[in-house]
Amino acid sequence: MKHQNVIGIVDFGGQYAHLIASRIRRLGAYSEIIGNDEPIETYSKLSGIILSGGPESVYEPDSPSLPVEVLKLGIPVLGICYGHQLMMKLLGGEVKKAGIAEYGRAALDFIDTPKTELLKGFAGGEVVWMSHGDEVTRLPSGFTRTASSQDCEYAVVENPTQKWFGIQLHPEVTHTEKGSVLLENFVKISGAEGTWNLKQFLDLKEEELHSIVPADKKIFLLVSGGVDSTVSYLLLSRALGKDRVKGVLIDTGFMRKDEVASLQEKLSPQGIQLHVHDSSELFYSALKGKKDPEEKRKIVGNLFLQAQADCAKSLGLNADEWLLGQGTIYPDTIESGGTKHSHTIKTHHNRVEAIQKLMEEGKVVEPIKDLYKDEVRELGNYLGLPKEWTGRHPFPGPGLVVRMIAQEKPTEESVQKKLDELVGTESSLQAKLLPVASVGVKGDQRSYAHCAAISGDKTWDELDKISTAITNQISSVNRVVLYLGSPESFSKANFKFQPIDLDKKDSDILREADAAVEKVLQKRKIYDQIWQMPVVLLPLGSESGKRSIVLRPVDSQEAMTASFFRLEKDVLEELVSEVLKIPQIEYLFFDLTNKPPGTIEWE
Repeated sequence: MKHQNVIGIVDFGGQYAHLIASRIRRLGAYSEIIGNDEPIETYSKLSGIILSGGPESVYEPDSPSLPVEVLKLGIPVLGICYGHQLMMKLLGGEVKKAGIAEYGRAALDFIDTPKTELLKGFAGGEVVWMSHGDEVTRLPSGFTRTASSQDCEYAVVENPTQKWFGIQLHPEVTHTEKGSVLLENFVKISGAEGTWNLKQFLDLKEEELHSIVPADKKIFLLVSGGVDSTVSYLLLSRALGKDRVKGVLIDTGFMRKDEVASLQEKLSPQGIQLHVHDSSELFYSALKGKKDPEEKRKIVGNLFLQAQADCAKSLGLNADEWLLGQGTIYPDTIESGGTKHSHTIKTHHNRVEAIQKLMEEGKVVEPIKDLYKDEVRELGNYLGLPKEWTGRHPFPGPGLVVRMIAQEKPTEESVQKKLDELVGTESSLQAKLLPVASVGVKGDQRSYAHCAAISGDKTWDELDKISTAITNQISSVNRVVLYLGSPESFSKANFKFQPIDLDKKDSDILREADAAVEKVLQKRKIYDQIWQMPVVLLPLGSESGKRSIVLRPVDSQEAMTASFFRLEKDVLEELVSEVLKIPQIEYLFFDLTNKPPGTIEWE
């Protein structure tokens, strides 16, 4: 399909690079991801250019760049985060490490009401999303500042004559108020309106599947029962025919309570007949004694391939006739370091080395790998899935194993001291460093850092500010949780590390807690209001065998950014009451961390 008006997103490896393209498409404009080393002719054919964020620092010797000639083609250019800093540097400005890094919410501050085309519709005070440790300290000639934030002087700058725009904020994420307005303004500046819709995507995807799947091949699709794999099944069946697609659910032993039987019952009306292959003993034995998050994810990914081969053999299938199908979506790829300049945040089970090798050999088919969760849900509705199904909370492919924290991270006195100094300015607030860590993302890079627990009677907004301040100002902390108990019990609590085994016994404890939480959400009729609610098992307790639980409700749309969901007090009290009925659970926490700097899942 040919498009006369294309907006090109130059990918510098940022977590949100592809999300920019997704947002532009959803605004009705055609967009394509392109590299930073294309021939100049490629850029010259575009209507507009967006420079993405990235994990590097523009002042480092080998950081990715772009020929300055690209900026001088007379095409509107929007630089976002790293792209903003790179444009300033290439045009003669200056970029340095920020005095105070910004992760999460910030507010735009205007000296005067801007008359810029880019910020048309803005009035000042809008909440925006930041994720940066560097900042522009001097503008190139011809640029003016149009907006700042508390910790970033040059949050929005422009050279209106050249139609060059630089923004430190991320307009592509849903947590930036009027982010879509800003991007739509840029689409209009570029003249690329009305060149994209979902039907065009489906037509292109079906055409692509016919070209990449040989007529003598069938698809062996791993179906987890989640939205992604279900939509993948329907899309593949629509494009290739149902007789060429076989759905198989691998029971890893880390599924949710009664999940397997429930999935078979609920998927049947959608025309999806699942074959279930029990591989729980295989997974339990291979994960015994494993603690490191990355090692766990890689083991799970390789075990899925082994289980798939065992299943195919048991069904008498000829391996030469089948390709592996996966419901991979774009966050899996970007967080696994799957684009040229991106860093690995966490290796998803569908991106382990063995699967990458199969992909290189053309033996893997991923029909929705370019989409985000919100797009997958919309596509599912378009393909006939009921909204009850497309609205299900996401569930990780590896299952509960990535919600069972097994690795100890001893606390550090220096970090605890910084924590005490920071929260000491808040009355009636206490803080403790926990002997566990979690995976996070700061400035598009992976972090594996401490978790801090706080206790105190504060509003959700106050807790949000406190959590953000801690993770912004203490680099070795990337997650903050609220202790769900009295301040008196917090000061006396003994959060000792108690080893977790990745086995049926511990997964059963988490299964019960997870089921108790979902029961309350459904009863209170708030399940549909929450985007996802991981329930995490922590190896913390005052004595051997005791465990802790973290409640992690989040508000998101595409999984690349998220904020914690503010539960009503009475709902939270009921959740505490129900979860603490499980004998092994001693302490309960509520995750106050946004993404960034924390990921939605803990591992």
